[in-house]
Amino acid sequence: MKKVFTIGLLVVSMITPSFAADFRVGVVNTERILRESVPAVKAEKKIEKEFAARDLEIKQMMKQIKDIQIALEKDGGKVDIEHRSKERELANLNVNLQRLQREFREDLNLRKNEELAQVLARADKAIQAIAEKDQYDLILQEAVYRNPKIDITDTVLQYLLDDKTSK
Repeated sequence: MKKVFTIGLLVVSMITPSFAADFRVGVVNTERILRESVPAVKAEKKIEKEFAARDLEIKQMMKQIKDIQIALEKDGGKVDIEHRSKERELANLNVNLQRLQREFREDLNLRKNEELAQVLARADKAIQAIAEKDQYDLILQEAVYRNPKIDITDTVLQYLLDDKTSK
């Protein structure tokens, strides 16, 4: 039994070097694709434009809250009807601000995830095209360590830049 195992091991060790010489591996840094690719940059700008009005509304509400706080501080220790009315208004504005900020973050995260999913889908198509064209056997997207010799992120970024279907 030991002889059969040893012979098998020798045969595999002779075949492996010739197989490894023909085996092409590439690695893609997904974070760079999501940060630097043309589709990712366009998606980011699209989202910023889409959420600009809501962001402005939140900023205006924050300014209004600050103005009321300053007015209340100027009034000092007055406890009249107008002072209480401003305090109530301030409390209501704070509640509304928190609600708006929460909704804004949720909607923004949802839209970012949608757009990034589209970017990743396009990157996957680009990686497949590169793999077929350059005859890669394996391309990894998530790796703890990337040897610069097998990193093809720049190639994928260039492919996405040259892609005429970029939106």
